[in-house]
Amino acid sequence: MIDILIDASKDTAKLIPFLFVTYLIMEIIEHKTSDKVKHTIEKSGRIGPFFGAAFGVFPQCGFSAAASSLYAGRVITVGTLLAVYLSTSDEMLPIFISEQIPFATTAKILGLKFLIGMIAGFVVDFVIRRLHKDKSFEHRIEHFCEQEQCNCHEDNILKASIVHTLKITVFIFIVSFFLGFVIEFVGEEALTGFITNKPIIGEIVAGLIGLIPNCAASVVITQLYLEGALSFGAMMSGLLVGAGIGIAILVRTNRDQKENTKIIVILYGIGVLSGIIIELLGITV
Repeated sequence: MIDILIDASKDTAKLIPFLFVTYLIMEIIEHKTSDKVKHTIEKSGRIGPFFGAAFGVFPQCGFSAAASSLYAGRVITVGTLLAVYLSTSDEMLPIFISEQIPFATTAKILGLKFLIGMIAGFVVDFVIRRLHKDKSFEHRIEHFCEQEQCNCHEDNILKASIVHTLKITVFIFIVSFFLGFVIEFVGEEALTGFITNKPIIGEIVAGLIGLIPNCAASVVITQLYLEGALSFGAMMSGLLVGAGIGIAILVRTNRDQKENTKIIVILYGIGVLSGIIIELLGITV
C-alpha cells in the first residue's frame, strides 16, 4: 500500500509542471490576447493534428493531460486531441532506453504512432466539419472556467492558474492511487493470460488495457511486448489507445460526458483497428 501511495505521488508530481503551464497559457489567452489573435488560433486549428501528433511523441503523459484541458477550454479541436492521445508514447520510451533497444527500432515505432495520430486527427476533424458546423471554439475558455468556478475573469492570472492546477492535481492523485491499487491486486500475470499472443483478441484486450488512465498501462504493455507475450500489432493497439492520465482529465474537465464517451470510443476503435491492420500486414520493426 505504501509503494502504491509513493508511485501515485510520483506520477502526480511529474504532471504538475505540465498542468500549471497549460492553465497559465489558457489564462493568458483569455485575459491578454485580442479577439483577432483568438480568431487566428481558431483558423490555425485545422493544422492542429500535425502539431498534436508531434508533441504527443514526447515521453511524458503530461502532454495528454494538457491536451485534455485545452480541449475542455475549446482551444484545440477533437482531431488535435486524438492526435495527441494516439501519438503519446507515455512510459514506452524510457523503458526502451533502459532496455537498450536499438534507436532505429524506437524511432520507427514513434514515427508510426506519429503518422497514425496525425492522419486520424485530420480525418476526424474533416468528418466533423462536413457533418456539423465547426463550433470548436464557440465557447472557448470561458466555458471551461465557468465549469470550474475558479473566477478566471479576475485580474490575478497566476492565482487562477494555481487554482486550476491544484484542483486537477488532487483528482489525478486519487485516480492514480486507485488504479495503482487495482493493477497491483489483479496482477500483471493475470493480465498477461488474457492477451498472450492471441490474434485480434490480443489487439482488442491490449486496447482495453491502454484505456486505463494511468502511466502504468503503457509500462505493462511495453514490458509484455519485450518479454514476447505480445505481438507488435497488439503492442501498438495498447500504446495507441493509451493516453496516460489524459482520458481521466478529459472526463473531469469536459462536463459533456456523452461527448467524452464518443471520443473514447473513437480512440479505442482507431487504436485497435490500426493494431489489427499492422498485424495482418505483417509489419514489424
